[in-house]
Amino acid sequence: MVRVTVPATTANIGPGFDVLGLAFKLYNQFTFERIEKGLIIEGCSEVYNNKENLVYSSFVVTAEKLGKKVDGLKISMDTHIPVSRGLGSSSACIVGGVYGANAFYSGGLTKDEMYKIAVMIEGHPDNISPCVYGGLTASMIEKERPYAVGYNISSELKFLALIPDFETSTNEARKILPKNIDFKDAVFNVSRVAVLLKALETGDMDMINIALKDRLHQIYRGTLIHEYDDVRAICAEAGSPALFISGSGPTLMNITKDEKFSDKIKDSISKLKHNWEIKMFETDKDGALVEGF
Repeated sequence: MVRVTVPATTANIGPGFDVLGLAFKLYNQFTFERIEKGLIIEGCSEVYNNKENLVYSSFVVTAEKLGKKVDGLKISMDTHIPVSRGLGSSSACIVGGVYGANAFYSGGLTKDEMYKIAVMIEGHPDNISPCVYGGLTASMIEKERPYAVGYNISSELKFLALIPDFETSTNEARKILPKNIDFKDAVFNVSRVAVLLKALETGDMDMINIALKDRLHQIYRGTLIHEYDDVRAICAEAGSPALFISGSGPTLMNITKDEKFSDKIKDSISKLKHNWEIKMFETDKDGALVEGF
């Protein structure tokens, strides 16, 4: 029996479109047990209870790379990461399946090797990187090979997730983006990514507020998120304009040092139509972990 614990993640972080990612202390656990034959999946919605399940399909891909055939498997899930809310639920499933297969078959794959397999399955590394390595990451792909580097982040920073009662489609969030951008907008974002990484390390809120600005994706994706402008205004009026779209949304993420900030916005947020849930997250620094039994 093998158990894999994987963290929730946020991606993009303002100007860091498809590049930056951060892991949080909110987890899914996947337990893998050998059975005589077939597939049993427990702890997930019926719609995901089949061979198309991302945990299972990622497990199978990894097993095949190890030269193993999956004959009988039981997967038990204890999930806390919201689905289709921009908090890396898909990446968590993929990483869980990859790590699970490697441990299950004593495959001996390194963390970097499992990272490459997970990115190959997902198609992009921004959520996979922090899920595997933990903490704040920047990632890129060069000649079909993914790379990731980690950055320090101030322990003073708190991440307040505002999670609505509706989903957004990653495909739709991709389609709404322009095919071409102005050169000056590219420079705008590149400069802010560079500054943001240092500001997150030092915890400089004034600089974070400036460096979170973006011209590549949020002005477009914000139109897909109901009450986006309302939530932004509520946070700014309460003293923290450091808001960004988590992944492709619809979760919005606020950066603050104020542990009581959720109390300051709770009343105003509760008056909105879409039942926004407020959760305060701390940074996970370990990434995916495996236990054997």
